[in-house]
Amino acid sequence: MISIYPDHEENRLAALNSYNILDTANEKDFDDLTILASAICQTPIAFISLIDDKRQWFKSRKGISESETPIDVSFCVHTIASNNDIMIVEDANKDERFAENPLVKGEEKITFYAGVPLINEDGFALGSLCVVDQKQKQLTDEQTVALKIIAKQVVDKLELRKKAIELEMVNKELIKSNLFIQKFASMAAHDIRNPMSSILLTAQSMKARMQKLGDAKYEELVDININSTKRLMVLLDDMLAYSKTPALLLTQKETINLSELLMTVTGMINVPVNFNIQLPAENYLLTVSAVALQQIFINLLTNAIRYNDKTQGEVNIRFNQDDEYYYFEIEDNGIGIAMEYYEKIFNNNFTLNIVDRYDKKGSGIGLSTVKEIIKSLQGKISVNSIIGQFTTFYISLPR
Repeated sequence: MISIYPDHEENRLAALNSYNILDTANEKDFDDLTILASAICQTPIAFISLIDDKRQWFKSRKGISESETPIDVSFCVHTIASNNDIMIVEDANKDERFAENPLVKGEEKITFYAGVPLINEDGFALGSLCVVDQKQKQLTDEQTVALKIIAKQVVDKLELRKKAIELEMVNKELIKSNLFIQKFASMAAHDIRNPMSSILLTAQSMKARMQKLGDAKYEELVDININSTKRLMVLLDDMLAYSKTPALLLTQKETINLSELLMTVTGMINVPVNFNIQLPAENYLLTVSAVALQQIFINLLTNAIRYNDKTQGEVNIRFNQDDEYYYFEIEDNGIGIAMEYYEKIFNNNFTLNIVDRYDKKGSGIGLSTVKEIIKSLQGKISVNSIIGQFTTFYISLPR
């Protein structure tokens, strides 16, 4: 018996194994194509053969009981090694390659064989679609074309099946990641809440003491501490809820007062004494995800402060709206951004490799996070800037 192995066999086997299909159960989609090939070619036997290093295994078969045969008696090995789009043996008894084959001389009495290689998108022949008869036979041109078309459908089914498995694995990994994030968020929230609660209780005790002493100035400072801590605890609850149900970022919309939300945000960040943040003059009511909008402004305002080299820092927040969108402009008088970086600054982990006012380099996470949040809200963000003069971020969010 002559055994022929195709070139690049190691890579071909790796490609075959990537489909995770060997020794799997019958699937109707493949069985239907096998039956169709048998009917069109008028043969009692048809099968979809996948060939590894020791055997040809039948993903689907009609007219035979075996689920696999040894590779050294396989007709299909010749098919995938031939570099032809179809291999036809009209009478195996007269073909020196197969005349002494046990499948020809034995009970199976294979006489006619036609096989089309199953070539994947990377050019590897994984096996073949075959039709077999126990008598001498010829295929018409129409049958030959049909068999090639069916083989292409088999390959398409293999690719779809592979992609479905890959997507399922990705989905499982995402579920595992989300569970980890939820667990981590719960632990972090617990660890953060305890000291924050202690800070709040301490501040409230200090306030009671200041009231008794009649020290209005220190009482005012303590009030700032109390209010900031309360706002942080509310934000912590919101972010914890989001970590458990990410869809809340999109679905949990509420009517908020823009000025109040921005006041809350400015109370959460460290605003230097030489900084002026100008808020919109009117009290606009917006229906949005408050936690998402807070995160957007926390990131943008923090960047505006960090990357400002002026004696007097200025940030101007403007707002407008129409029937379809909310429009925000956040302009600062900081160091500016060169035009060639307008798109890159929103890429994850991209930085301009400069230090901020505190002599620290950025991580490249903030603006990419902002863009992802805005994208999730079906909104858009862009930037315009002049080095050394100003930077303006433009945001539009659907109402």
